[in-house]
Amino acid sequence: MSEQNPWTILESKIIYQNPWISLTEHQVLNPSGGKGIYGEVHFENYAIGIIAIDEDDMIWLVGQYRFPLKQYSWELPEGGGPLGGNPLDSAKRELLEETGLVAKEWTEVLRMHLSNSVSDELGILYLAKDFEQFEAEPEETEQLEVKKILFDEAFAMVMNGEITDSLSVAGILKVKLMREGF
Repeated sequence: MSEQNPWTILESKIIYQNPWISLTEHQVLNPSGGKGIYGEVHFENYAIGIIAIDEDDMIWLVGQYRFPLKQYSWELPEGGGPLGGNPLDSAKRELLEETGLVAKEWTEVLRMHLSNSVSDELGILYLAKDFEQFEAEPEETEQLEVKKILFDEAFAMVMNGEITDSLSVAGILKVKLMREGF
């Protein structure tokens, strides 16, 4: 199988743009030579997630209403980090903002593309340990509820569909597999 790009872009135009995303419509020739369109969402930030687990095997989750889903979501502390910036610095900022935690130990555990059929969004997940507690500093657009539960309870929430956020699902499953020696 060739790793060459089989798509030919005939024309591209940005349909929508804001400080976080842009939507480009491409006029293309698809791999079989037929004309078509392809919509591409470009993200201006990395998606950053933090798996914060303490010495008692408790993990921090953040709950909030997610506008696009029109429902409440429990997930890892998450946020954006500027492309080209240091993602770990963004992870540290997000953990403090959302939970008030400052971690002394950080390990990158996963990089993943979140919806690669339509976007270029890159998610980066960190495992954080050994904390000091400070006051949370949520952004004005965030109305958050923070809870701390046993890691195995969070894993059960993933398995029964209570946690559906992609970074959270992937991060919790990755840590579970790491613990089992994978």
